[in-house]
Amino acid sequence: MKRIRVHGNQSIKRDKEGQLTIASISIHMRSRVPPSISTNTNIIQLHYKGMDSAFIFKYPTRSILKVCTPVKRPYNILECSYIEVQEWLKETDVILIPIGSCEKHGPHLPLGTDSFITLAVVEKAAEKANVPHTPLLPYGYSPHHMGEPGKGVGSVTLRGRTFRYLIYDIALSLIYHGFNKLVFVSHHGSNTKVMDDALRDIRYRTGALPVWYKTPTERDIKLIKDLLKSSPEEAPGWHSGEEETSVLMYYRPDLVKMERAQPRSIHAPKWLGEKFVKTDGAPTIEFMGSENIWIPLEHHEYSDNATIGNPFISSPETGRAIVERISTHLAEFVKELKKVNVPVHYRDFKERAF
Repeated sequence: MKRIRVHGNQSIKRDKEGQLTIASISIHMRSRVPPSISTNTNIIQLHYKGMDSAFIFKYPTRSILKVCTPVKRPYNILECSYIEVQEWLKETDVILIPIGSCEKHGPHLPLGTDSFITLAVVEKAAEKANVPHTPLLPYGYSPHHMGEPGKGVGSVTLRGRTFRYLIYDIALSLIYHGFNKLVFVSHHGSNTKVMDDALRDIRYRTGALPVWYKTPTERDIKLIKDLLKSSPEEAPGWHSGEEETSVLMYYRPDLVKMERAQPRSIHAPKWLGEKFVKTDGAPTIEFMGSENIWIPLEHHEYSDNATIGNPFISSPETGRAIVERISTHLAEFVKELKKVNVPVHYRDFKERAF
């Protein structure tokens, strides 16, 4: 067989019948998997995993006709072929699952604020940790954000049991195909209220490990507190405040209408009386100095404009820093999760039709 040097340390062989095969490959690329070869008369095209085509050569002169720009393998499985999903599964058994919401925020922000923030974090974390992610589920558990009937707020909510079934079916589908560790990611705090039984049943039934990662928001902002200018009294992690407005300014500036922004509005429902105090969107309410009472309040009962934080000190620079910080934290968690051995004892999804 005659060896033909085509570029650097790459070489191919042409046998006596004229067929081309790989002889050796040693190049600086993400993958050292040998390329496949396609030929057209005296044109040799090498195809690499994760790339449309790396180099096109003319035989036998070795002249490079074309150097193609590397094309990333999609991280979103919605953009993957089944071949690429199989390639992902050879590298990792972890997958990220972004879960959002479609609900009323302040007049300056879109209904999909929680969805966009979740996706901004997941997209970056997937790249940093080198794991795939599913498409965003843009609806969540938001019954308290519906507003009054006929007022045209636009929120879409899933009932608790509907939401759990969706999460359950998504999880069982992914486990069926070979994923063992499922990281659900959501910026919408209320999604966590209805998830415990579903996540536990997934684990008990299959042995897989479902995890819920709530992005730092609401009162749980320790990870990003130093990035925010708002005082604690201004509820920086809450609805339509500095955190959310900043991230949207960075990730989807076309959807932010700061000329519509209004000062924060937060108070105990008037029908409860003067002895009750409410300072943010937590499900609890303060009474006689103690905040241990949970009342299923509607959002419009304690906020007139769905703005609980201060949006006026927001900036895209802060938003970028927030996304970088959270996505790095999530990616580092995923890297640790990769090391964990999770033996799945049941993958079938027999009830997948009904």
